[in-house]
Amino acid sequence: MTTPETRSPAVRAGHPPRRTAARREQAPVVAVVALGGVIGATARYAASLWWPTPPGGFPWATFWTNVAGCAVIGVFMVVVTEVRTAHRLVRPFFGTGVLGGFTTFSTYAVDIQRLTGSGHTATALAYLAGTLCAALAAVWLAATATRRLAAAATRHVSKRRPRRKQRGATGSPDAPAGTEGKKSL
Repeated sequence: MTTPETRSPAVRAGHPPRRTAARREQAPVVAVVALGGVIGATARYAASLWWPTPPGGFPWATFWTNVAGCAVIGVFMVVVTEVRTAHRLVRPFFGTGVLGGFTTFSTYAVDIQRLTGSGHTATALAYLAGTLCAALAAVWLAATATRRLAAAATRHVSKRRPRRKQRGATGSPDAPAGTEGKKSL
């Protein structure tokens, strides 16, 4: 008994399916996100070891990690979207990987759960609201400051460039301005 052919006609004809090409294109992106995530999560973990949270205490390490990470995200996104063109893997590596692994919503949520579970509801609410407000303020301030610095740098560079003298009808730089296109006698 023969089995029916289960492959598509494209595969039978020796052509790989399109999803193989898509996987090949996405593989570097997944790899750099994973690598960046390892780096960011390791840095966050090191911060928590360096600055441990006592039971019932305010989780300062996670708070400042999230706030600093949001500020860096603000700078980074302005630079790669408005100031410079970056390689296609820079954003997934640094933005999604490193900064996504460094900042942490899951630890933030677990810290709130632990604080409320241990009867420190006021601290949990302060942490909940404080982190949200500080992180949003950090990303906004950092993005705004980066845009202003980039604009000032652009103005500074354009002022340093020598201006070309305007040429008159004779082609001489000494010809009076506004004589372009007029014949000289």
